[in-house]
This record gives sequence, structure tokens and C-alpha cells, in this order.
Amino acid sequence: MYIVETCVSVQDVSKVFGEQKVLNKISLEIVNGEIFGLLGPSGAGKSTLVKQLAGLDNPTIGDNYVFQQKMPDLNLMKRIGYMAQADGLYEELSARENLEFFAKLYGLRGKRQFERIKEVMEVVALSDHVHKLVSNYSGGMKRRLSLAIALLHEPEMLILDEPTVGIDPVLRKSIWEAFYQLNKQGTTILVTTHVMDEAEKCDRLGLLRDGSLIAVGTPEELKGKSGSVSLEEVFLAYGGV
Repeated sequence: MYIVETCVSVQDVSKVFGEQKVLNKISLEIVNGEIFGLLGPSGAGKSTLVKQLAGLDNPTIGDNYVFQQKMPDLNLMKRIGYMAQADGLYEELSARENLEFFAKLYGLRGKRQFERIKEVMEVVALSDHVHKLVSNYSGGMKRRLSLAIALLHEPEMLILDEPTVGIDPVLRKSIWEAFYQLNKQGTTILVTTHVMDEAEKCDRLGLLRDGSLIAVGTPEELKGKSGSVSLEEVFLAYGGV
């Protein structure tokens, strides 16, 4: 019998800031090797949840497990590539200097570091701009560099918070092709988005609204259950709008 292993387990998680409940009793499982999308409007709680799974925050109530171990855990974080919604780059340094800094944090040195920097910059189409100061990068270029950094250490799981915001459609297509290639190699990918055509590219989706998980399933399952022909209609149907 084939057993599917769980990569992520979110167990009855809530998050409260002051009097505001940002996450409300979220329970969710993501299996190894799938592309899972968290879909929802701004303020739905997507970023709050993925920060916890990346080990950067704790729930107020409940527990998060990644690779069957409770988060946050520094050792687990080495197995995860995280791209935040806000670019955490050193703008006074060049792109290469940023990459070298983060590569050292991941334990990449020498020839392997050189090779990985070359490879990830090719993925995000920034090879010709590797020596440019990040302060001279456009917003879209900064997003691409942040993605390159998340890919550097070949993580077992990628957590990407709206990775293609500000990136042109042609390059976005090539980046998703890179995601598919990584996924074929066994990388589990968790991506947040509010873009419906990106949501269609995911194996399964979790729909978030006002901090609550309102539905989980494949895009086709969600359409079928709600009698919808598009994910926009699905979201409206489940949200009761």
C-alpha cells in the first residue's frame, strides 16, 4: 500500500494581534511533492500563516508541523526556502554580494556556491545584472532576486508569498516552468496568491477569507462542488457573497 507522507500539518491554529483575530482555527495538511496554493484577498491571513510555517512566527493557539516536526525549529528552517512578500535585500550591495551572503548562511561555499548563484540567476533571468547594485533594481527585479535567494540551497520545501507580483507575464510563465521542474524533482511548493490564473496551476488550493479556511481541494473539485466555471466564481460561492 502506497502511503502519502505529510509535509505540512496545521493543527487548529489561531493568531491574535491585540483584539484582532488574523487566523481562526485553521487545520490543513499538505503532502510531500505537491504544489499547494493559498488563495485569498489581501488581509485574508495568507502571509501570517506562511510566516509561521517558515518558522518566523508562532500561533497564539494550535501547532504547526513541517516534516513531522513542530515549528519553529532552526534545523528545519535549513530545509525550507522562504520568499517573503517584502523583499529582505541589502540594497547597498550588489546582487552577487547579496547572493554570496545568503549562500554562506546556507553553508554554500567555493565552487558549489559559484554554481548555485549562476543557476538561480539564470532561472530568474538576472544573469546580466548580477553585479548591479540592488538599489538600482526595479521592483520586479528585486522580487526575482528574492526568489533566486530562496532557491539557492535547493530546499526540500519552498514557501513563496506572492512570488510573481510585479513581474511581467512572459517572465512569470518561465518562473512557473521553473517551479514545475523543481516540483518534478520532489520539491514541495506552498505559494500564496490572489491571482486566479496562478491558482489554476496548483495541485490543490486552500481558500482563505477573513482568517478562516473556507474550502480545500483541487481547482476542478472546488469548481464542481460549488457549481462554478471559474475560480473567481468558486471564491464568491464559498465566501457567501
